[in-house]
Amino acid sequence: MKLFLLVAGVFLIPVALSYGVDPAATLPKFMNITVEGTDQTHIFRALMGLYLGMVTFCIIAAFTPEWRRVAVIWAVFFAYSLAIGRILSLIVDGVPSPILLFYMAVELTVGTLGLLVLIRERRKAEGAGLRSGSRLDKASQRG
Repeated sequence: MKLFLLVAGVFLIPVALSYGVDPAATLPKFMNITVEGTDQTHIFRALMGLYLGMVTFCIIAAFTPEWRRVAVIWAVFFAYSLAIGRILSLIVDGVPSPILLFYMAVELTVGTLGLLVLIRERRKAEGAGLRSGSRLDKASQRG
């Protein structure tokens, strides 16, 4: 879980910065977007803040064991929510810029990897519970 959270968190930093540091200069280079005016800049900087908030939470949770499971669940929801929005847009609006298709692929990958991490941790916990449970059963049968 720790490694997943660190990788997911660090990987989002360039995405965040591409949206918000200087959207009027950055976004036209990678997407068919011209950022004009304060309102559009505001929206992209808010997106940057959302991504950086997620990065911060993942990194803190990686070093806070009691937060790890919740952080992985949140990362799955975060990634899949973005991907679902992109898939809907793909169906309704058509094919976007290649960088946005790349982001969608990454979001689907991160969401899926997060689910796999949760499944692995659950199986590990169930296996530990079964092993300790079988010891308890043997001890109670003797006593």
